Amino acid sequence: MRGLFFIALLVSCPVLAQKLHADMGCTPAGAELAYDCVIRLTSGGKPLSGAQISVGADMPSMPMAHNVKPVKARAGKLPGEYLAKLEIEMHGDWAVKLRLSGPVRDQLVLHYRFTESGATMSDHRRRQP
Repeated sequence: MRGLFFIALLVSCPVLAQKLHADMGCTPAGAELAYDCVIRLTSGGKPLSGAQISVGADMPSMPMAHNVKPVKARAGKLPGEYLAKLEIEMHGDWAVKLRLSGPVRDQLVLHYRFTESGATMSDHRRRQP
């Protein structure tokens, strides 16, 4: 009986069997500490379109002191591409949290270092709470 439930779950939610992957690139947006970010989302190696993404961030080195109110990303020009504007409180290492809904429900955490020139990945591991 449990086996049938598991099979039914995978058939009804094929995205559960696929690995989600997100990459992000951010460039200064003109205003101090504001960044235009492009998020590329894939599932099973293919672009994932149609997702609703909420993007927030906090500073792991200063829990509860510095965090960014989540903003909604909008669809970009390419499949699986999403755009968001982040306004951080200071330069440094940030945990960017992507909360997904739509064809898939999940949360991804990306670690980036934000500087005057943009943002670079600071930790190649992606953690899911």
